[in-house]
Amino acid sequence: MSSETDTTAPDLENASDFVRAAGLRIAEAGPERVVGWIDLGPAHHTPWGVVHGGVFLSAVESAASIGASAAVADRGLIAVGVHNGTDFVRGAYDGRADVVATPLQQGSGQQLWQVLITRASDGKTLAHGKLRLQNVAPRARG
Repeated sequence: MSSETDTTAPDLENASDFVRAAGLRIAEAGPERVVGWIDLGPAHHTPWGVVHGGVFLSAVESAASIGASAAVADRGLIAVGVHNGTDFVRGAYDGRADVVATPLQQGSGQQLWQVLITRASDGKTLAHGKLRLQNVAPRARG
C-alpha cells in the first residue's frame, strides 16, 4: 500500500496540529510499546500556572492509539479510543515528562492499554491512564 493511500500508518512526522500543540514527541512506536516525551512549559499551563490535566489525558489517548493501531494495521484496521480513564497523580510545571504505553489486552475487537507518565528528573509518577480502544476499519480520507 502506498503512503498516499495508507490510512492505518500514523504520520508521526506530521502529526495533527492538536497533537503537536499538546507536545507529545514519539521516540519508539510499535504494537507492544510506545515511548515518548513532552517538554512541559508555560504553553501547557492552566491560568494558575500548573500543567493542564488535558495535556496528560491527550498523551494517554495519543500514545495508546498509536500502539493499538500498529497492533491491528496488518488487518487493515485502526484503533480508536472509547474510554479514557486518566488519573492525575501530582502537579507539574515544567521539565520533561516521559510517556510509556503498553498493552494490557489485545483482542480482535477491542484493546486495553495502560500509559504511565513520569517526571524525567526523578521518575515520579505525574499521571497514569488506561485507554480502551475499539478496532475499526478506517474511514476514507478526503
